[in-house]
Amino acid sequence: MGEVQTRQVGAEEGEQRLDRWLKRQFPQITQGLIEKACRKGEIRVDGGRVKAATRVMPGQMVRIPPLPEGEAAPPTTKPRIAASDAQMIQDAVIWKDQHIIALNKPAGLPSQGGSGQGERHVDGLSEALMFGYKERPMLVHRLDKDTSGVLLLARTPRVAKRLSEAFRHRATRKIYWALVAGVPQPLMGTIRYGLVKAGGRGAGEKMHCVMPDDVVRTEGAKRALTDYAVLERLGGRAAWVALSPITGRTHQLRAHMAEIGHPILGDGKYGGSAQENVGDGWGAGIGGAVSRKLHLHARSLRLEHPVTGAMLELTAPLPPHMAQSWDLFGLRASDVPADPFEEA
Repeated sequence: MGEVQTRQVGAEEGEQRLDRWLKRQFPQITQGLIEKACRKGEIRVDGGRVKAATRVMPGQMVRIPPLPEGEAAPPTTKPRIAASDAQMIQDAVIWKDQHIIALNKPAGLPSQGGSGQGERHVDGLSEALMFGYKERPMLVHRLDKDTSGVLLLARTPRVAKRLSEAFRHRATRKIYWALVAGVPQPLMGTIRYGLVKAGGRGAGEKMHCVMPDDVVRTEGAKRALTDYAVLERLGGRAAWVALSPITGRTHQLRAHMAEIGHPILGDGKYGGSAQENVGDGWGAGIGGAVSRKLHLHARSLRLEHPVTGAMLELTAPLPPHMAQSWDLFGLRASDVPADPFEEA
């Protein structure tokens, strides 16, 4: 075992996960060792406690506890990516150049690993997206496990840094499509409730809304803004809405729509059970034909290319369960504007 040491993150090493950065510095250490040392506070970044998935930034100082000696990582029994999973994630690619890969993330596939997520997630499958590069592409933002749609990965640390800055400074335009219970009134507006993590056992990442004026007085609450526009009304029972998150909080769209009384269909966490909200008796049993999966899809992403400066317009087709609902209700993408907020 060695001694405690401190290393600085290099200029070209930023915007990557801490565990990946550590493994490049010390090939002999295991993922389990990193996670244990983070939990115990033995690994710190700029003096603060961190998780293995925390992304490090250029110039940050990483405290590293004594590590086992050795030149190579010990043998591992971790299986390689299954051929079917590699094909699945490659088939999800909707854009690829020398700098960026964009996926249409399938619903049900987590963006990253975490508690209860296992090994099958976009970050864990990114080895299948190297396409001749020496390094795996890096996630620069996330989508909830059950949310489908446009997800970006950077192919180099330099591009990852630039894309992360674009998301952080809101220099991107994200449009989501959702099917919600009821019809929001007015048909276009902005939801301004702040968000705070729900406390209590078993709450997980569920968020609670707080009144905008109460955000500064509520511990842990953060300001959150969502633009919405009703694209089509399905009688009075449901509506196809476009959502544009101005801020990027956990579960923001789901919590905001539930708070104004129009939960997203299939969202059991926020009261959006499809059968209960659409109703089995509506339209001779149409409600019973609606999938119970979450009807939330990251439809499009507009941003300036971090290298070429050209404007990118990335669009992801609906996932199968939402396409089925769109067919069921006779909804067509060609009938609505790509960005209803611009039209307004």
